[in-house]
Amino acid sequence: MTILALDQGTSSSRAILFDDHLRPLYSAARPVTQSYPRPGEVEHNPRELLDGILSSAREVLARVPRGSVAAIGLTNQRETTLLWDRATGEALHPAIVWQDRRTAAACEAVQKAGHEDLIRTRSGLLPDPYFSASKLSWLLEHLPGARARAEAGELCFGTVDSWLIWHLTGGRLHVTDATNAARTALFNIHTQDWDAELCALWRIPMGLLPQVRDSAGDFGVTDPGVLGQALPIRGVAGDQQAAAMGQGCFAPGQVKSTYGTGCFVLLNTGSQAVQSRHRLLTTVASRLKGEVSYALEGAIFVAGAAVQWLRDGPGLIARPDELEALAALADPADGTLLVPAFSGLGAPWWSPDSRGALLGLSARSGRAEIARAVLQSAGYQTRDLIGAMQADWQGSAGMVLRVDGGMANSDAVVQFIADILGAPVDRPDVTEATARGAAWLAAWASDLAPGPQEFARTWAAERRFTPQMSQETREAHYARWQRAVAATLAF
Repeated sequence: MTILALDQGTSSSRAILFDDHLRPLYSAARPVTQSYPRPGEVEHNPRELLDGILSSAREVLARVPRGSVAAIGLTNQRETTLLWDRATGEALHPAIVWQDRRTAAACEAVQKAGHEDLIRTRSGLLPDPYFSASKLSWLLEHLPGARARAEAGELCFGTVDSWLIWHLTGGRLHVTDATNAARTALFNIHTQDWDAELCALWRIPMGLLPQVRDSAGDFGVTDPGVLGQALPIRGVAGDQQAAAMGQGCFAPGQVKSTYGTGCFVLLNTGSQAVQSRHRLLTTVASRLKGEVSYALEGAIFVAGAAVQWLRDGPGLIARPDELEALAALADPADGTLLVPAFSGLGAPWWSPDSRGALLGLSARSGRAEIARAVLQSAGYQTRDLIGAMQADWQGSAGMVLRVDGGMANSDAVVQFIADILGAPVDRPDVTEATARGAAWLAAWASDLAPGPQEFARTWAAERRFTPQMSQETREAHYARWQRAVAATLAF
């Protein structure tokens, strides 16, 4: 039997079929159009997200005999916010993407009113535009009649997982899982339920909210008219938590970093919800059979998106696969740095108004030096996060970072991460960690895969990268990076 993983991300909607050993067999993908209505605003077409997943799934399903797929596992971009009509299933507005910063002023007002401690202690998050609560509040305030309709029970809110499950099941289920709920700033990560006080703070009618379930379990069955067959949905997790599971990071002290559109570092802290002293997030790593594991998380808003900018903005490359070779031509003595704050700075800075900057340019700086700065920015930001995690939790000592995502396929990127961290970095033999995590959830819930600890033992490294940079050089480079970030924050 096989497992179908549906991976709806920021830049693509993908379907990957995994065999009974949870190794990828076939895949299909559709691009996602990014819309930027105004500076700081990022939107997706909800119908495009759904159609991309459905067409990718149908393409993969056509390659295997009917009846050979046991279950579906779903993973998704988190925090992205949708509001739709409960009767028709039609979205009222484009999806407001996690990168969107239109609610910065509202979040600042909430912070100045003294509500940050309430949000942090209940949800583990911060009053920042990144999370769903302020986005949903904005929709209710700005769409004519939306608040009245929400209070009358006519509307549904959901992150992308809820939107997809609603349509996959023919509108039968309005559900989410605990990892996605934990990214809304409306969910109490300690009681594992929606928090009435947080909802009141953001003026969110609780009838809008989906039912929260464990990440592995019953999420309904696809309507036969949607994919041509009835398939059980048995696993759901936000993309970063799914990646951590796909990387086998179930034990306290294990840490992974995913380099996609953004970069997200998750450190498993087990049953302990560690309160960060360095403005990291406390979040749900997983909820399996009712047992909650927590994580410290650092979110970097721009990683692979900087590569897209290099192609689509200044046009210094035609294709992303050109970048590594171009960066290798850079003058070793050049000091160009990129602080990619295109959507503000995430952890540990949380500065939504900051914008990107190229610093350290000389008359000799050219395409190659800027390309190298793009690649290295992911490593510098990773060190910011790992340093904060090590300061927050003693259990992080001696960690070995596991990496995945598109940028992690670059040897140059991963080597620089190891160099600037001064620590080993492992790249797995199965780089589709996010989809593999979703597939494992569905397989385990279907009694077709081992439990967490045994599954973790199947993880293997394709290569370990060890530091090649001297301590003196490492610290000099990082000090320059810190000065560059400080200049960006002050701009």
